[in-house]
Parts: sequence; C-alpha cells; structure tokens
Amino acid sequence: MNLVFSPVSLDEAERFYTLWDVTPQRSIDYSLVNLWGWEQHYGLEWAFDGKLCWIRQTCPCRTVWWAPVGDWNAVDWKSVLEPGMSFIRVPSALEALWKRELGDRLSSEPARGQFEYLYRSSDLASLPGNRFHKKKNHVSSYIRTYGEPDYHPLDDRMVEDCLALQDTWCQWHDCENSPSLTAENDAINRVLSHYERFRSLCGGSLYINGEIAAFSLGERLDGDTMGVHYEKGLTSVRGVYQTINCVFCRQECGQVQFVNRAQDLDEEGLRKAKESYHPAGFLEKYSVTVA
Repeated sequence: MNLVFSPVSLDEAERFYTLWDVTPQRSIDYSLVNLWGWEQHYGLEWAFDGKLCWIRQTCPCRTVWWAPVGDWNAVDWKSVLEPGMSFIRVPSALEALWKRELGDRLSSEPARGQFEYLYRSSDLASLPGNRFHKKKNHVSSYIRTYGEPDYHPLDDRMVEDCLALQDTWCQWHDCENSPSLTAENDAINRVLSHYERFRSLCGGSLYINGEIAAFSLGERLDGDTMGVHYEKGLTSVRGVYQTINCVFCRQECGQVQFVNRAQDLDEEGLRKAKESYHPAGFLEKYSVTVA
C-alpha cells in the first residue's frame, strides 16, 4: 500500500468522523478523543485512502498496526492486506470478517486485557437489586454526608475545575514517578484543553460546597453506546466514584442502552473493579497477523 502517514491531528477531524460514522463496530479505542489524546504517548499516526483511515502505533519500540476505521464491508481485504502485517486491538467484528475472507492467511488470538466492558446504562443509573447493594450503599453514604449530588454538565468553567482536580489527583498519586499515570495525565489535559473540538464529547462534575470533587468525561460512540474516557475523584471523599458514575449515567446516558467503560489492561485491581459493576458483555478485541 502506498500510504502517507502523519500524526493524528484535529485538523483532519471531519475527514475522520466521516469514516467513523460508517464503521460497523465502534471501539472506544478508535474514537478521535482517544486517538488524539494518546497520540504523543503511542506515536499514533494515520493515513487516509478514501475508503479507510489507516492507523499505526510507532512507540514505544516498534511499529504496529491498529484496525482501520471505515466501512469494512466495502473493502476487498484479500487485495489490501499484505503478508507480515501485524495488528493489535482489532474489534471482534473485523477479526471475524478477515477470517472469512482470508482463511488460513490470518492468525489471531484474543487480547483479554483489551476487551472493553459494556454495561447496561439503566443498571449504572439506578443500581438495582442485591447485585449493586454495596454500590448503592456508597452512594447513600455520600448523600448522607454531602447532600444530594450537585452535578454540573460540561462547560468552560467545569473544564478549568477538572484540570485543577486532575492536578491535585496527580500530586496525591505521584504521577511524576509513574510513566503510565504521567501518560494518562497528559492525555486528559490535552483532551480537556481542546474539548470543544470534539463532536460528541460530554461530561459532568460533582461539587461539594462549591468545590469540585469528581468529574467524568464521556462520548457518544454510536446510537446505542456511550463511552466513558476518564473518571477522577478526590479519594478523601467517601463514595465519590460510585456517585459520579451513577449520576453521570442518569444525566448523560438516558438515550443509550449501553455504557462502554474501556478495558482493564490485564491489571488485577482494575479488572476486579470493573467486574464488580456486573458487565452485560464485552467488545472483544484481537491480535492479528497476516501471512
């Protein structure tokens, strides 16, 4: 393929969104918020060929392909995919399509740490039944201590407050000595500082006595799904994470059936936390090699 790659850029946002809108299965990894937010950390580059947006990762050590964005069903994959191409984070629908078209030329394996957790929005908004008893207790404790949640939707003032909270959170968690937390902090700052450039970004914050205590930042991925990119809160405030999760879903997710809360990256603690909210399913992803 004769492709000309350049760093992921907001200047090409509309070109990307045109292809994103016809992508059959929309993983949160491939949203413009995620691609641009992590562009510097992963060295993410893209190239447009008319039908597809091709994406590759150039850091930290070797170049590897991500799945292309666009109408996968309109592509002759046998003539497009070349021997030796190696892909990561390939959504299950595309992996299945490639298997049908390429047969033995394709080898793949599930990447469990990249599976994206899907929850019913109604579950997260109402925390029904015994399954969510502990979560509801945390929210009730928050309300008893701080009153009914004071929720504010995304606006210019909220962005400034979120940036300040993120800075405080990083100081408490010693981000400077953690490469992964430093990278996440950079991504959050990039996205928040340019939030008005993204088409479907939404979010909200909790305030206690006029001071920000938590925020959540999400994006409508498709007609049925809201993706949650970032969620931060003051760890000194009991129940703050359960409450921002619940209230964000009540306020922002009423028009969708599912909430995508991204992957666990094979981190045991993160996996346990995500499983504790009883996912309804997963958007599975695969590592793929073409022979």
